[in-house]
Amino acid sequence: MKLKKWILTLCIGITAMSCIQNEALNMEAAIDGCTGPDIQLTNISNTEKRVLLYVQKGADLSQQELIFTLPDGATIEADEKRQGDNGNIYDFSEGEHVRSFTVTSEDGEYKAVYTIYIILTELPTTYHFEQLLEGSTSNYDILYEESEPTAIGDSKKILEWSSGNPGYELTSMAKDRTGYPTMLSADGYMGKCVKLETKDTGSFGAMVKMYIAAGNLFIGNFELGDALKDAPAATKFGFKFFKHPVRLTGYFKYKAGSVFTESGQANENRKDRFDIYAIFYEASDNSFMLNGSNALTHPSLVAVARIPEEEAIETETWTKFDIPFELKEGKSIDEEKLVQGKYKLGVVFSSSVDGAYFNGAVGSTLYIDEVEVVCQEPSF
Repeated sequence: MKLKKWILTLCIGITAMSCIQNEALNMEAAIDGCTGPDIQLTNISNTEKRVLLYVQKGADLSQQELIFTLPDGATIEADEKRQGDNGNIYDFSEGEHVRSFTVTSEDGEYKAVYTIYIILTELPTTYHFEQLLEGSTSNYDILYEESEPTAIGDSKKILEWSSGNPGYELTSMAKDRTGYPTMLSADGYMGKCVKLETKDTGSFGAMVKMYIAAGNLFIGNFELGDALKDAPAATKFGFKFFKHPVRLTGYFKYKAGSVFTESGQANENRKDRFDIYAIFYEASDNSFMLNGSNALTHPSLVAVARIPEEEAIETETWTKFDIPFELKEGKSIDEEKLVQGKYKLGVVFSSSVDGAYFNGAVGSTLYIDEVEVVCQEPSF
């Protein structure tokens, strides 16, 4: 009897191993995404096998780091090897900054040749909050700005706004896109606008001691991998900027939530308020970015525009803000560094001023529209 049981067990094990070994390999050959330190936006057409990478003006095109998202087991390789290529680093400095890449499926049977274009861009200085990123499969809104060059030789102006929505998705509290802290709203000063609302993070938030999620929107990147271990550092602020910022202007409406909480406990002595600020800082290395923990204190800061507490008021009507950039003590803007792309600009909006540390009032709602970074042109 024991022998029969042993033989039966052996047969089941062999059958299971056979099933695992014979599991079909992935047959997909496609590019699902592409990111990199210089990339501000990626537009992929799998139908036309075309990828448009909008890269910051002033970036070193001979050293472009491209991190591809591919189907399971698939590989990608440049069709023509160039001297500057090394791992994920590719040389796009020649000609019209176009190269072809071949994606091979996990089973090796299928190949797809993609044409990848590098398009130089710079940050726009006006933000209207009228459109969402086309083709996005996210459950939440991703806001997008685009404007054509105003003069011959200018770069196309593009911005994909970032928010903490990817982190909030981990809570499973949002039933649809309207349940996220950051979304597009039809109730704008002109046309549409952005709506930022402080939300409850539910049992998941309580478990990780992140009790609320402020609605936020910012120029930069949100690093989801850092969200649970160091939430303020997950928000990376700023992209290269080539102008001298003078003022930050726009319109807002705001209503504070009824109960302010700190560390998940009600504090009757505090009332929530919103925050609007812009930072202009020096970044000789493009990989360097300020974040939610040091954006207003780091020694690399050159100038800051921040709404004063007395002007961050509750109002049911659209109210204009006009905030000057103030130079930090001992700092100045070097016009030559501007041209070289050695400065970065970040603009940040939040429905709760201390939201990065999970203090605020659920229901606090900030509407923002028609924002402009007013600049003076370089003096040379």
